[in-house]
Amino acid sequence: MKAEETRILWLFVFFDLPVGTKSERRVATRFRNFLKDDGYMMLQFSVYVRVCRGEDAAAKHILRVTKNLPPKGSVRALQVTDKQYGRMKLLVGQATKNERVAPLYRGTVVRQFAAPVTLPI
Repeated sequence: MKAEETRILWLFVFFDLPVGTKSERRVATRFRNFLKDDGYMMLQFSVYVRVCRGEDAAAKHILRVTKNLPPKGSVRALQVTDKQYGRMKLLVGQATKNERVAPLYRGTVVRQFAAPVTLPI
């Protein structure tokens, strides 16, 4: 990779937050709103993703998430390259509106299959 090239990375945030009480739902909603305001798009319920330009940007956004963590629940982050993200396959369902209008980097496309795919064991 050339020195002037910027490596495109995708940052996933997965979370499972308690929502049994009104205050827990409020905390979970605040966290989701923080993610949306920070440029994440919802990929699935409790799975948000954003594009980052390089390792430094990804580290900055992980730090932002860390500073906005809810007091209870489980939150995880996963960083993947643009090429790895491009190999993601949508097995059932439709791509969300956010996925269809998201900027495409170096040909990244979420592939859809009309019928369920059987994977070899």
